[in-house]
Amino acid sequence: MQFARVVDAYEKIEATTKRLEMTELLVGLLRETPKEDLDKVVYLTQGRIHPDYEGIELGLAEKMVMRVLAHATGMDDARIGRLWKEKGDLGLVAQEAIGARRQKPLESTPLTTAKVYQLLDAIARESGEGSQERKIRLLSDLLGNATPREAKYVVRMVVGQMRLGIADMTIVDALAAAFATKADRPRVERAYNVCSDLGEVARVLASKGIDGLGDIHLKLFRPIRAMLAERLETLEEIFERMGKAALEYKYDGLRVQAHVSPKRIELFSRHLENITVQFPEIVDGLRSAIKDRAAIVEGEAVPVDPNTGEFLPFQEVSRRRGRKTEVERMAQEFPVTLFAFDCLLRLDEDLTARPYVERRKALEAVVKPNNGIRHSTVRVTEDVKQAEAFFDKALQAGCEGLMAKALDSTYDAGARGFKWIKFKKEYS
Repeated sequence: MQFARVVDAYEKIEATTKRLEMTELLVGLLRETPKEDLDKVVYLTQGRIHPDYEGIELGLAEKMVMRVLAHATGMDDARIGRLWKEKGDLGLVAQEAIGARRQKPLESTPLTTAKVYQLLDAIARESGEGSQERKIRLLSDLLGNATPREAKYVVRMVVGQMRLGIADMTIVDALAAAFATKADRPRVERAYNVCSDLGEVARVLASKGIDGLGDIHLKLFRPIRAMLAERLETLEEIFERMGKAALEYKYDGLRVQAHVSPKRIELFSRHLENITVQFPEIVDGLRSAIKDRAAIVEGEAVPVDPNTGEFLPFQEVSRRRGRKTEVERMAQEFPVTLFAFDCLLRLDEDLTARPYVERRKALEAVVKPNNGIRHSTVRVTEDVKQAEAFFDKALQAGCEGLMAKALDSTYDAGARGFKWIKFKKEYS
């Protein structure tokens, strides 16, 4: 499929602010896309090359892209800089610069979507000594064969600013409309929530149809999208909705989804970023807490004073996010403890459709607490006074409040609802 066709759709999508119109335009593009290119078009529309959890990013800074534009077009650096300051969008700068380039390519084969994806993937995978120069050369070659309109979107992809206004759920809508029916949309969204990979959902829909989505299951090292909670202002309202409920401490930390096997452990954030290397003490703790079995558990990573055992402010753990240097030193100075609160997978068994009480039992059976890994503190009650006392205890311990969970609640990936309800001091 020629990349120009994708660009045609992008320009029309960018020109409208109406979500229904965006969806219709995207449906048209997806229906025209050959099966072998479908996942690539979905990823490019998201402004990425792979799903977030794989951690493969293009990683080109804006100033580096400006260098590439100067090299590919013969335009001087100062003029590129002025255009960027004027337009505030490197995609538009690329469109103008490529349109005004001094030397046109003698022969230029029209870019295909597969070729654009292949080169962007190669750029993203470059690493090690000399990788920046190799990235520059690859991008320069790609832009050298691009039309001005194509260059606009290539550069936007590279800097991570597509400016299409398309959210993931718009793509879910479009995939359902293009390859199934409106009534099938919940099944498409469920598949995405389980695999966190819209490219995979598109591949399966195109090759196997809507029933093929049943083959998408929870599996190790592919994170599931997090279940989210609603909030209410009083404990009375919570019990009116739930009756007897499990009340857990709501810790002030970083939500972590831990994927554990006997030979490998990976950690993912709520936003599906792989954060394994940032928290070696959690990995070490899980290695002894979950032995000789496969599991996916969720918990909250909370900074703890190594001398007193007291909880520290969230800012202490946020200082460690994204660090690539001095990781071990930071782990010693600002260690975190993982308070596990859910078990989503035990061996090969997907527990997300099981009620909360069964998942909690599985968690307590799978995770053996140690200094770095503990179970979240929980109390099951329907008594408001008991709940108030438990809430006060949580605040005294340094927590934000409580998380109430319906005893029969399943783990609804990616959903926000009243099966889980957070209750914090500022709500009351």
